[in-house]
Amino acid sequence: MKHLIDPTDLSKNELEEIIDLALDIIDNRQKYSEVCKGKKLATLFYEPSTRTRLSFTAAMMELGGNVLGFSDAKNSSVSKGETCADTTKVINCFADIIAMRHFEEGAATVSAMNSNIPVINAGDGSHSHPTQTLTDLLTIKREIGRFDNITIGFCGDLKFGRTVHSLIKALSMYSGVKVILIAPEQLRLPDYMKEEVCDRYGVEYREVDTMEEVMGDLDVLYMTRVQKERFFDEDEYDRVKDFFILDAEKLKLARPEMRILHPLPRVNEISTDVDADPRAAYFRQVENGKFVRMALIAKLLEWAKDPSKTTKLVPDDAVRGKFICRNKRCISNMETGVESLFRPAHDNSGGYRCVYCESKPK
Repeated sequence: MKHLIDPTDLSKNELEEIIDLALDIIDNRQKYSEVCKGKKLATLFYEPSTRTRLSFTAAMMELGGNVLGFSDAKNSSVSKGETCADTTKVINCFADIIAMRHFEEGAATVSAMNSNIPVINAGDGSHSHPTQTLTDLLTIKREIGRFDNITIGFCGDLKFGRTVHSLIKALSMYSGVKVILIAPEQLRLPDYMKEEVCDRYGVEYREVDTMEEVMGDLDVLYMTRVQKERFFDEDEYDRVKDFFILDAEKLKLARPEMRILHPLPRVNEISTDVDADPRAAYFRQVENGKFVRMALIAKLLEWAKDPSKTTKLVPDDAVRGKFICRNKRCISNMETGVESLFRPAHDNSGGYRCVYCESKPK
């Protein structure tokens, strides 16, 4: 069965099939109005979401399908102690495809392991958010026209930002991509991302302290929020916070063809005086999310009929039952019956990483 748990679950060809289909849907919406007639999407949202949940709902409805599910874990049997695996097995009786948002990292992986229908990861903790990545890629394609040979600056929380990690993974499939990492010391991109993704796949990157020093070099500026709660010292947060707010004055340094993306919601990291600038693509990005999710749903339902289309959920070299994950939010530490799975790390540590959340063992 083909699932989408992480951007790396899609080959470059599969990713481009989805993007190309989304572009065709945009140009020929009536053509796709009954593609999913008689099909049901289950939206299992264990934590709050506005854009992602409504985007999936709108996508399935525009394809002519139906939607069922829940938008809060309190409204599901998880409040009675039901595991993610059992919930998935139940939902398999009612739906044709699942979109899951969960606070436990690795929950979508466990769901896919227990599912006979496609599972889409709509965000698992701070781990991965592959449909936001597809949204970002469609936006880059429509705004910039290419994925190869672009310079993209990621600004804000690069340590915990699942959208940042997922997009860097996807862009690693393309040539000539340059990544500029704009973040305070406390929120810089984790070393394992630099080693396992950038170094391994030849993605050129550099780290800088302010957006002003690189603004003129960028094709895309990807903004995220600098999270006050990640700082132990409030004075340190106050010292750096204004460096990472984009306003009209800073935007004067950017090229006319540069585009600004943001996964939203924003707080104060993009001033409202930027919204009217044609380079601000973040609200267009939201609508692109609906179109690309339409394409993803249609493709996964098509691939479900093809036994050659599968997602490898457990690597062949995975180690079973030997380690305990150090991440308290990992599903292997939060739910009973979840097998410990670790794969060799593709970084300089020579150790292992959890299959569910990519953390190291205790």
